[in-house]
Amino acid sequence: MSTILTDGTRPPLTLLSDEEQMFQEAVRDFATSEIAPRVARMDEAQEMDADLIPQLFELGLMGIEIPERFGGTESSFFTSVLVVEELSRVDPAVAVLVDVQNTLVINALARWGSDEQKERFFPPLARETVGAYALSEAGSGSDAFALTCRAEQDGDEWVLNGQKLWITNGAEAELFIVFATMDPDAGYKGITAFLVEADTSGFTVGKKEDKLGIRASSTTELILENCRVPAANVLGEAGKGYKVAIETLNEGRIGIGAQMVGLAQGALDHTLRYVQEREQFGRPIGKFQGVQFQLADMATDIEAARLLVYNAARLKDAGEDFLVPAAMAKLHSSRIAQTVSSTCIDLHGGYGFTREYPVEKLYRDAKIGTIYEGTTNMQLQTIAKLLLR
Repeated sequence: MSTILTDGTRPPLTLLSDEEQMFQEAVRDFATSEIAPRVARMDEAQEMDADLIPQLFELGLMGIEIPERFGGTESSFFTSVLVVEELSRVDPAVAVLVDVQNTLVINALARWGSDEQKERFFPPLARETVGAYALSEAGSGSDAFALTCRAEQDGDEWVLNGQKLWITNGAEAELFIVFATMDPDAGYKGITAFLVEADTSGFTVGKKEDKLGIRASSTTELILENCRVPAANVLGEAGKGYKVAIETLNEGRIGIGAQMVGLAQGALDHTLRYVQEREQFGRPIGKFQGVQFQLADMATDIEAARLLVYNAARLKDAGEDFLVPAAMAKLHSSRIAQTVSSTCIDLHGGYGFTREYPVEKLYRDAKIGTIYEGTTNMQLQTIAKLLLR
């Protein structure tokens, strides 16, 4: 069980191992002491605190599944999910930086990378290099493979030309997984994934988006103009990039589910404290049954979403089919994050509508959960297709 205590915390879950509990508690302590004091400032400035990222590496949060021989933590995908959840309770913007690093970039490299690529890229990814995942374009969102970014082979190099949009970690990353097509008429069969380093000639990080939420997380465009990438940097096989994208995004959706669960829990934590301090009609508003019922509903919804996320992550680690569980986890968690954060603002009253209280930011942050790494409609379609099959 994970009953919520009156101070907004939860006792260790019995379904976590001792190692997982220790890691979870360490991340929670770090988020509270190091991230929380920076949240409002980073949100206002729309940038990550430069001193924070090295600390994420030092704590081992940026290479969770990387083997120890490469400098990583050599832990499980489930551990990555726990980390994302805990960070999201304090700041979902920091959490998504860690999430993309682990559930997308490192996962893709672990599954599809050659031994030489792992030897080359895993050590810096564990120690100091932020990664990014560059699939989306202006005309390819939910239709992920409608790519126009071109890849043409020239001897032992590939030449990339095109533009990418909505790239998380774009401003901080030094390694990008870039998807491009060898032949637009070939559809998904023309897609290839490339490992592109930020200092590659012809590669430029463009405009940073001014966003509604997760504002400290950079979201940028990428510009590739005759960007030459060695053939050794093809991730997987040429023409098989669609497999890299599909399988990685299925895993990434679990990470976003964890982000939304953590966000909702953070909003509820703040609200549990507030309703015991705020008095109306001579007593704390938490004493009113109407308020208590709303708290109970939110706690139940969050726990249901958490268990969906944990189940999907456990299935992934066990090598079982997790496509539908991942879609359900992402779908339900993103919905709950919006409804919970909205209700928490209601319970804060006028104060909740101001930036004086953190629930306002979490409400803004929640919206992205229904959009990135597969919209709500795409999750519904995935679930329905497999049910009907």
